[in-house]
Amino acid sequence: MSEHHTKPLAMRPIPRLIFASRWLQLPLYLGLIAAQCVYVFHFWVELVHLLEAAFGSQTALAALIDGIGYKTSEPVTHLNETIIMLVVLALIDVVMISNLLIMVIVGGYETFVSRINLEGHPDQPEWLDHVNASTLKVKLAMSIIGISSIHLLKTFINADNYSDKVLIAQTGIHIAFLLSAMAIAYTDRLMSHASAKSH
Repeated sequence: MSEHHTKPLAMRPIPRLIFASRWLQLPLYLGLIAAQCVYVFHFWVELVHLLEAAFGSQTALAALIDGIGYKTSEPVTHLNETIIMLVVLALIDVVMISNLLIMVIVGGYETFVSRINLEGHPDQPEWLDHVNASTLKVKLAMSIIGISSIHLLKTFINADNYSDKVLIAQTGIHIAFLLSAMAIAYTDRLMSHASAKSH
């Protein structure tokens, strides 16, 4: 009994060109990887400054204070709890943005460019199992809310250096992000239910 293998139909030149154009996104994802490298470097620079300041380096302390925008009427000669908290939140912020970059790079490439074929790989991310354009949007929205929350917390901890207008504006922007993410998640849920019913 002979086996019949169905060969994919040959694409016409214009559809083939249009389909191949997805590879134009590759330089964009490579650029995001370069941006990820910059974030890693920035993270280690800030961490080294924090460790040096903990051991009494005034130069590292001045770099930290300048980096976080901390201002006070009295000169700061040593690390205090507020500075440590602001620096740690800045480091967490870098990590969360880095996570967002990974989601965009890996999820976007898998969704819009080509399969990575990680099935069965021990290091395959759990979220990549069911990634598509819809779930990627929801995950990105949730990540942006997390990043916005960190920024808002940093602002409130350092509230003395911000005007009421800035505090209100940042709170309003965070609420807008939150409502947008809820709307995206709700829309995705409706579409999932509709798709499940159609099958």
